[in-house]
Amino acid sequence: MIPLAVPMVGAAEAEAAAGVVLSGWLTQGPEVAAFEAEFAALVGAPHACAVSNCTVALHLALLALGVGQGDEVVTVSHTFIASANAIRQCGATPVFVDILPGTFTMDPGAVAAAITPRTRAILCVHQMGMPCDLAALLPIARAHGLPLIEDAACAIGSEIHLDGRWQRIGAPHGDIACFSLHPRKVLTVGDGGVITTRNLEWDRLFRLWRQHGMSVPDAARHQSTRVVVEDYPTTGFNYRLTDVQAAIGRQQLKRLPWIIERRRDLADNYRALLAGIPGVRPPEEPPWARSNWQSYCVRLPRGSDQRAVMQAMLDRQIATRRGIMCIHMEPAYADLPQRAPLPASEQARDQSLLLPLFPQMTAEMQAEVVTSLREVLL
Repeated sequence: MIPLAVPMVGAAEAEAAAGVVLSGWLTQGPEVAAFEAEFAALVGAPHACAVSNCTVALHLALLALGVGQGDEVVTVSHTFIASANAIRQCGATPVFVDILPGTFTMDPGAVAAAITPRTRAILCVHQMGMPCDLAALLPIARAHGLPLIEDAACAIGSEIHLDGRWQRIGAPHGDIACFSLHPRKVLTVGDGGVITTRNLEWDRLFRLWRQHGMSVPDAARHQSTRVVVEDYPTTGFNYRLTDVQAAIGRQQLKRLPWIIERRRDLADNYRALLAGIPGVRPPEEPPWARSNWQSYCVRLPRGSDQRAVMQAMLDRQIATRRGIMCIHMEPAYADLPQRAPLPASEQARDQSLLLPLFPQMTAEMQAEVVTSLREVLL
């Protein structure tokens, strides 16, 4: 069986986790602090706050921007449902705009038309690791006085050419960026998330909210030589990452440069192999973007039966997935009025296919995937 994805973990992660277990301090502590510092340095952010997953990272980001009841947030439907769920969790309404067919990312041309007096923020998604066109989106956000959140769940290690130089996604280039550390992502700790920002006050709020609104973290209280009694100036959440996970994450950060290089090599090889299948279109990478290729999504030939292709591939022991979901087409959001049609999003969901891609993948595996796809389609 050729799986869709395989986490790149090994003895180094196991030994790091064992060290934390033997230390006796398992929850949020010194390993989390070290991981945050190393993550911030990697993406070029002044502040990085580790949390339990990317969904809660998005929730805290929206709260810090003051998004609340009756507000609207402009985002895309063509993404995992967590992006919209976090908006609804704040009492706000997601307003969906379409994507660019080639990159599967937010169409800047559709954003301005979606902004109303109730709009409180823009939430773009670096889908499958492909950076959004931030050079186009940032001026729109600034012109309307709106903050821009980058849903960078899939984009650790991706780069964008902005202001005359290559930069890592996550600085952030908008106001806040949110990352996922789920096993399907390029870097994993089992599950987890990171919020990066340049705003010190927002970072302070993230750290306060992630630990029940507690004024003094428990690690600081335990390390003090004097009695410390915490208080709770605000309500909060239990959104913490553990030291066990952070220790794994620190080892993952060391692997990241090789993982990204390997994924880019695999993407280049796919592009060459797929050139021999009529009608199959590989994803586009603009000259100003360097994807980490968290997923490799191809367009099927016109008239293809997506589900039938997936089943035929599975029968050949090759896992695939349909194109990224459209939130507006799910029952949970059936009550949400659509202000504009989303044809590119719907076509991407129904006419595209995610192929297996993971660092341990061999050239023989890739050849088998492409050969099988050719046989299924012809």
